Amino acid sequence: MLNSPALGVKAPDFELPGTDGKSYRLSDVAGNNGTVVVFICNHCPYAKAVADRMVEDASRLAKEGLGFVAVCSNDAENYPADSFDNMKRFAEAHSFSFPYLHDEGQDVARAYDAVCTPDFFGLTAKGVIEYRGRLDEGRTEPLRPGAARELVDAMRMIVATGKGPEKQVASVGCGIKWKV
Repeated sequence: MLNSPALGVKAPDFELPGTDGKSYRLSDVAGNNGTVVVFICNHCPYAKAVADRMVEDASRLAKEGLGFVAVCSNDAENYPADSFDNMKRFAEAHSFSFPYLHDEGQDVARAYDAVCTPDFFGLTAKGVIEYRGRLDEGRTEPLRPGAARELVDAMRMIVATGKGPEKQVASVGCGIKWKV
C-alpha cells in the first residue's frame, strides 16, 4: 500500500483512464498555478449536490491558471451506479469541463488517503498538497447566499502565498466504497 499524503507533501502521481477515452497523469491535468484533485462518485447525494457548483468553481479556477480533475474510486461491481459507463453519463449530465477519471484498482484513492465523496485536495504549482477539505459549506441542500467558496478561496491563497489556509474544514460525504 502507498503512503498517505499530508499537507506539505508532494501529491502522488497517477495514470488513469478518463471518461473521454484518454488516459491522464497528474502532470496532464496540472495548471500553471496549481491543481485540484477531487474524489467523487455518481450516486452519493453529497457528490451529486455539489456537482454543478464544483463545475462552476472549476471553470472559475481554470481562468486563474489552475487545473482540475475528478476521480471515481468506488467499487463499481458492488455499486453499479458508479460504473465507468455511468461516470460518462454523470460527467455529461453535469457538463464537466475537466477530466473524470476511473480509479478501478483504488490505488489512487489509497495514495491520497481519500475517505469520502467529495474529498478535495488543493496542490501548489509544484504539486505539493496544501489544502484538504470541502468545496463549500453546502452539503445536500442549496448553498446559502453569500457563503464562502472555501476551495476557491484556498486555491487563491495557495497561488498567492504557496500555503493553504490555516483553518480547513474536512469534507463530508459518503465513504468511499472499498473493494473487499
